[in-house]
Amino acid sequence: MNYIQITFCIASFEEYMADVLASQLVEIGFESFELTNEGTIAYIQEHLFNEMVLKQLLADFPLEINIEYEISKIEAKNWNEEWEKNYFEPIVIDNECVIHSSFHKNVPQARYKIIIDPKMSFGTGHHETTSLMISEILNMTTENKNVLDMGCGTAVLAILASMCGAKTVLAIDIDEWCTKNSVENINLNHVSPIEVKTGGVELLCGLHFDIIIANINRNILLADMHKYADCLTKGGKLFMSGFYKEDIPVIEAEANCNSLKLMGFKEKNNWVVVETEKMG
Repeated sequence: MNYIQITFCIASFEEYMADVLASQLVEIGFESFELTNEGTIAYIQEHLFNEMVLKQLLADFPLEINIEYEISKIEAKNWNEEWEKNYFEPIVIDNECVIHSSFHKNVPQARYKIIIDPKMSFGTGHHETTSLMISEILNMTTENKNVLDMGCGTAVLAILASMCGAKTVLAIDIDEWCTKNSVENINLNHVSPIEVKTGGVELLCGLHFDIIIANINRNILLADMHKYADCLTKGGKLFMSGFYKEDIPVIEAEANCNSLKLMGFKEKNNWVVVETEKMG
């Protein structure tokens, strides 16, 4: 799978500008970002990229700043090698869980050790939303629960849920690249069987879960929340992330429309994870 890399340079750059830009770009298909000293680098699958849509987004940008960009194409490559050379270092979350890759040596000790060879799925725990979700899983009761990981990416959350005693785990992603990488990572960790499917909410018909974890983005969560609520058992929990603190009111409003009560949230660098509960 080929990707398009867009390098954005922002005049008089401040870090919050990159956060606002990223929140806009995810709505048109961009899926991963790297902060730079002048802005951000964003990645999108080649077949999803539309430069006219990008230009319109920048024309309508909510901040009055000057943004320039350069486009380059990334050919399919060994992404594990790229991560090993440039990005991915082991990460320890809450002193309980360490996430590392198969090429790492001298891995820190922790109760849960998860091997992730991310390739282009970008779910290593380094992003705030992933680490927030991992913290939630570490603090919730998953034992003997039926768990859904929606938008699974590398399946790091599904793998941890299984390690924490979940009865069943279903991992779903709309991107076949992600689901293939998920299967590889599940096999690397030798966890109890995790079912992996490629698709969206249409796969949830007739299924029921005690816990749903959905780390996606605000617009998809708003559009699909009613489907999550439909397959959540009474008293079941829906954890959502992939959006900013200022988005909580609109997320809560949609939750209330679907018999989901906001139980609380946690924040990290303005990214949040919210916990909701299915009411009777």
